[in-house]
Amino acid sequence: MKPATFRRLAAALTLSVVSASALAAFPDQAIKITVGFPAGTGPDIVARTVGDQLSREIGQSVMVENKAGAGGQIAAHSVAQSTPNGYTVLLGEVGSMSITPETTANLGYAPMKDFAPITEAVRANFVLVTPANSPYKTLKEFVDAARASKDEFNIATFGAGTPGHFGAEMLAEAAGFKIVPIHYRSTGEAVTAIVSGQVQGAFVTTAMAAPQLAGGKMGALAITGKERTKMLPSIPTFNESGMPAVDFGAWFAFFAPAGTPENALVSLNTGLVNALKAPGVTKLLEDNGFVVVGSSRQALGDLLVSEQKRWSDVVKKTGFKIN
Repeated sequence: MKPATFRRLAAALTLSVVSASALAAFPDQAIKITVGFPAGTGPDIVARTVGDQLSREIGQSVMVENKAGAGGQIAAHSVAQSTPNGYTVLLGEVGSMSITPETTANLGYAPMKDFAPITEAVRANFVLVTPANSPYKTLKEFVDAARASKDEFNIATFGAGTPGHFGAEMLAEAAGFKIVPIHYRSTGEAVTAIVSGQVQGAFVTTAMAAPQLAGGKMGALAITGKERTKMLPSIPTFNESGMPAVDFGAWFAFFAPAGTPENALVSLNTGLVNALKAPGVTKLLEDNGFVVVGSSRQALGDLLVSEQKRWSDVVKKTGFKIN
């Protein structure tokens, strides 16, 4: 064998050994999943359920850190600035990753620039709910009353610029009436306002709606999505109710800081997808109103691009800006 050929072969073998070693080395310490919402909320349930199973998949501890506030922005900003080594992961969602960048001028992070997609975890539809003592028992009754009212209908939201806020704007535009969005600082405050009848309605996720409906504290008029949900099979979709334009939902996905090594991203994708597909995990998440996805990294990247355009168009129509 010629010396030059030998050197090339040796170099290739060395590179192969190094690459294999790097792949085998990750992860060699605990992984932290950062969530932008309080313990006990839907995103937290997703993170902890998947995190527990991920720990079994990869043989390392997985911790969940709650950095609640600003609709997930605090958590996203924190992870964007963390060391890109694969050991800090964000459970991002449609609000902080696709909507807020279109409404906020000085956000401090750019989702498509500052994050590396790992996998879309779950999706959830939204339910238009009303107080239990509301006189409106169908979507038609609600819309007819809103159109006939001289006053604007009050719709609760979990914060300005959230999916529920823009969902209410979509409904008002599609049905031809005016709303006044009432932005509450926390989920608890908004739920209290709905239950006590301080507002005429609100859009909440299926996971949040289910226990309130079961307890008789709220009524439900229609649900977003193409099909009825298994959790709330008696609630018709907006499409069934003749309002297909009211079509939006929430998605939750795992991201790493931009610059995270390829081997770490591959391992994280494999581990997280396997965790999501584990029967016990899938059942628990579905029981909490989520649709399990478990996508490729490319599919999540494509989703981020399409959602940016979708919500940009919605925000432009409303003219809403935070700053």
